[in-house]
Amino acid sequence: MKKILKTIFIMLGIIFIILVVAAVLFIIFDPFNLKSLLPNLLINPKLNVPTSTEGSDKHPLLNEEQEKLLETIGIDVGSLPTEVTPEMEKCFIETLGAERVKEIMEGASPGPMDLFKAKGCL
Repeated sequence: MKKILKTIFIMLGIIFIILVVAAVLFIIFDPFNLKSLLPNLLINPKLNVPTSTEGSDKHPLLNEEQEKLLETIGIDVGSLPTEVTPEMEKCFIETLGAERVKEIMEGASPGPMDLFKAKGCL
């Protein structure tokens, strides 16, 4: 009985070590680019002090709600293109679908998955 328990605990220890090493590697190398999806507040709260942006339009194609959403995800709204080219629109339609693109162009806020999917189009 002791040998069986010892073997089980050794296997659990090995599995635990493998999981810890895998987690560290995913955090360091970030193969799925997940760090960009985290809000900056979780990374460094002292540097992300909100400033008053009332009355300032950082991007002509986005409303204030869309700008705030993109900023909380960590996207610099000022660096986004100010015009949607036909190639970009075609790419958006291929990745998000025509119905979702229409909703976003009419003022709906893009969700995190929309941004993740359409990141290559920008």
